[in-house]
Amino acid sequence: MARITALILMLFAAPVSAHDGFAFAGPDGHAPIGVHGDHAHETGEWMFSYRYMRMHMDGNRLGRDDISPAEITDPAGQGFTVAPLEMTTEMHMLGAMFAVSDRFTLMAMLPYVEKEMDHRVRNGTRFTTESSGIGDASIGGILRLHDTPRHSLLLNLGLSLPTGSIDERDDTPRCRMMGNCPAQLPYPMQLGSGTFDPRIGLTWRGDTGVWSWGTQALATFRLGRNDNDYSQGELFEASGWLARPVSENISLSARLAARDWNNYDGQDRELAVANTGFIPTAESDRRGGTRADIGLGMNWQAGGGLAGHRLAVELLYPVYQRLDGPQLESDGMLVVGWQYAP
Repeated sequence: MARITALILMLFAAPVSAHDGFAFAGPDGHAPIGVHGDHAHETGEWMFSYRYMRMHMDGNRLGRDDISPAEITDPAGQGFTVAPLEMTTEMHMLGAMFAVSDRFTLMAMLPYVEKEMDHRVRNGTRFTTESSGIGDASIGGILRLHDTPRHSLLLNLGLSLPTGSIDERDDTPRCRMMGNCPAQLPYPMQLGSGTFDPRIGLTWRGDTGVWSWGTQALATFRLGRNDNDYSQGELFEASGWLARPVSENISLSARLAARDWNNYDGQDRELAVANTGFIPTAESDRRGGTRADIGLGMNWQAGGGLAGHRLAVELLYPVYQRLDGPQLESDGMLVVGWQYAP
């Protein structure tokens, strides 16, 4: 045990290979704001951040094909009583990073989430459900595996904590009819996973002197089932981006991002009893999918008396979606952020 402990301490404390001054100091020194864990810091350095993310989903998809609300609720079609129409998710994310050494940077994030979903019943009536609150916090670290003035290879490690609610409830036409409101909301309206979710990945970045670029691959896993007897599916993410300064303080970026997520394991007990065949968002085997987005972004690095501050924005638009639906499809996502390293 003592030898293993010594090896771990050596790994985290050893100098970074080929370190001759850390790279990526310009406005493109950070990845597009929609990317997390793209850079590390020097010993003792702090960074604080705030991100606002807004995703809008409109219309449903089954596989790669659009499917209308009428087809979802047609007894001769999908046969559901209710079809989701659109959904808006807003997230406010606070983050902090601290470099224990040049080799290892700690990080933590805490989100606040607001969700709203519109529905249409087979008889034509409409209703809206809402949920809001703290989402799943996360802790982790970034380990420098290799760093030169032109290249950087990072190991991303993280753990999502089940701080977000999986018991969000609201009024629906069905619960009002049954006299048991508020009802347990379907899976997309919950605020967390309810499980401890480890994450691991690699980030590789380079700088040609004119262009900077980066790639990142991440995998998120679920440890067991939550208190409602289900777990979300595993999530696999990959990104690649190019950025170029257009002035001393501003850079522009383009990014291709891909996500693949699996169906849920198990079922929420209350949803399984009350909503099976009623609405597709309550079906645990209709949650998986694949999506690819193209993102355009801008980073602004302040100078003078505001040195240390960064503002950034990125807009992502889906170019490919395949969903185990019927499932609401993404119309795009906006990410705006502030970062400060004193």
